[in-house]
Parts: sequence; structure tokens; C-alpha cells
Amino acid sequence: MSKLPRDLKPNKIIKALEKTGFVIDHVSGGHYILIKGNLRTTVPYHKTVKTGTLKSILNQAGLTIEEFTKLL
Repeated sequence: MSKLPRDLKPNKIIKALEKTGFVIDHVSGGHYILIKGNLRTTVPYHKTVKTGTLKSILNQAGLTIEEFTKLL
């Protein structure tokens, strides 16, 4: 089992999610809401995303840590 990447910038996370078919639905304050079919995830657009938040984003997107790290 791989470890979660640390201190990722939000734009890298968004680009990785877009590679899997997610598209930006809208921006609400400092958060980007991405959708893919009936899946929906929110990426906070701050300096860096903490590991707990990243794990939640991956769960919402239906991705494993290994799949996500290959997309980076």
C-alpha cells in the first residue's frame, strides 16, 4: 500500500482528476467542485492540501492511492 503524497498543490490534484474524466462544474469561494457522471468531489483551493483532505477527495472520486499517484 502506497503512502499518500504530501503537500500537493490544488492545481495538481485538479489536473490529475481531469485526466480521469472529471470536469470543473463550478467554483464556490475557494473550492472547486468537480463532477464525473454521478460522482462529485470538492477540492479546496488553498496553498497545499493536507493528507486527510486528499484521502477524502480520493474516496469521493472512487480512486485508490496507487491510481492517483500514477496520474501525478
